[in-house]
Amino acid sequence: QVQVVESGGGLVQPGGSLRLSCAASGSIFNLAAMGWYRQAPGKTRDLVASMTSGGSTNYADSAKGRFTISRDNAKNTVYLQMNSLKPEDTAVYYCNVNFQRGGWFVNAWGQGTQVTVSS
Repeated sequence: QVQVVESGGGLVQPGGSLRLSCAASGSIFNLAAMGWYRQAPGKTRDLVASMTSGGSTNYADSAKGRFTISRDNAKNTVYLQMNSLKPEDTAVYYCNVNFQRGGWFVNAWGQGTQVTVSS
């Protein structure tokens, strides 16, 4: 009933930029936060950036100063502007939607979008 769809990934050279989009739809009445995670082969899925419904943001140290998260609350959409990309940014990027249902916080995930940084 809740759908999360990412887009905007692709192949980019080191130093380049990409803008990822994530649109959430369905029965989300108490949205707590939306965020971006990434997972490279053989590694865990880690937080890149997140934003609460109140507008507070959080960034991984590796993303600070290079990435910017933004939102459109009316459309339940979040964006990730990625600048000065490095090869170590290569990963599948997943959008996470965190919302409250019956006193529980529930996570919904998108299918992911591949970001490859290579020369």
